[in-house]
Amino acid sequence: MSERPLRRQFLQQTLALGAAVAGGRFATAADPNAPLWAYVGTFSSPLQDVLPTQVDLPPGNGRGIHIFRVDRQTGRLTPAGEYRSGTSPSCLAVNPAGTRLYSANETDRVGDQGEGSVSAFAVNRQTGALELLNTVKAGGAGPTYVSLHPAGKHLLVANYFGGSIAVLPILADGRLGEATDVRVDEGKIGPTKAPHAPPGSFAFSGHDRTHAHMIEADPTGKFVFHVDLGLDRIFVWRFDVATGKLAPHDPAGVSLPPGDGPRHFAFHPNHRWFYSIQEEGSTLVLFDWDEKTGRLTERQTISTLPPGYEGSNFCSEVLVSGDGKFLYAGNRLHDSIGIFAIGPTGELKHVADEWTRGNYPRSFNFDPTGRFLYCCNQRADNLAVFEVNRETGLLKFTGQFVGVGNPSIIVFLDTARGA
Repeated sequence: MSERPLRRQFLQQTLALGAAVAGGRFATAADPNAPLWAYVGTFSSPLQDVLPTQVDLPPGNGRGIHIFRVDRQTGRLTPAGEYRSGTSPSCLAVNPAGTRLYSANETDRVGDQGEGSVSAFAVNRQTGALELLNTVKAGGAGPTYVSLHPAGKHLLVANYFGGSIAVLPILADGRLGEATDVRVDEGKIGPTKAPHAPPGSFAFSGHDRTHAHMIEADPTGKFVFHVDLGLDRIFVWRFDVATGKLAPHDPAGVSLPPGDGPRHFAFHPNHRWFYSIQEEGSTLVLFDWDEKTGRLTERQTISTLPPGYEGSNFCSEVLVSGDGKFLYAGNRLHDSIGIFAIGPTGELKHVADEWTRGNYPRSFNFDPTGRFLYCCNQRADNLAVFEVNRETGLLKFTGQFVGVGNPSIIVFLDTARGA
């Protein structure tokens, strides 16, 4: 498929979904009375028994995928059901039509190798309820991230504990097929001390082996990126949408300072700037992205923490506002969301830090309008709701807490849009 149809298809799908996705424009509901659903993925199994060496995982207080109806005016979440699961559906993705949801089952153990799994669900758009379609192997242990390719024909999977990535075909009815490609990360493991960590930091999470932490396509769909925290590297792949196969690009990626540990990344809406957040180094790195050559060029490194902070911190999420004016960075242990203004050339300037009202903010997301930000406080067993000032980028706590055991991610489905 040529670049132009892929780009057009991606833009159409983004508009149809109307969800708050980093790099997308905020949506206005066509029908303000149509249900807006939120799905919260959780850690929902006794992880201390399953993966005893992973110090950052909780005991599994969630009950699977928690479903809420969202009040468009106040941002309030009202419980609307659950899909019970004991396999920690810690990452979720909704298709652009708003008819299917996919989950990475991080603590599922399939076969002799302890492989994880990924599930596909049909969505009842009127009630928000989920119906399991099927579950397939993830291509490695501990799937921690899933994302949809812009063409809508494949789901991309990053397996944290397996140090691998996989491509799963999406069948005509939304079910998942067996992997068309699996790639296992290889390379030199970085040191346990991050050179850019704040003074006095003992932050150590993933430099014991390879750990694929995130995977996502660029907006054109021609390239796929994934980060390996243990290797301190961002990989770049060429993607064949017809076969679902990955091929190493030249250059094959970029390296971050050994020990800093890249975790997540986000594109700017202009598709030219790429931001990476480092879990152990507590940094943000700005890259220029050239979609013609598939090359990332590093341009700025900035701390996610306020000046003068000392001690340990683990970064988590990075999110760019839909209008491209601000970037938000998650800090665990400091328990804050760092707010950064994005300048005319993409460079970041620290604006403020907002306390998350709970500990260990694993991720956060905007609602489809960009008016509210929801923070998943993993160890506090709650979500905190903030109102976003679109002019200043600042966050104001609404006073709303939502009790959810070990929340990991929140995604939205706007029934005013999509099929």
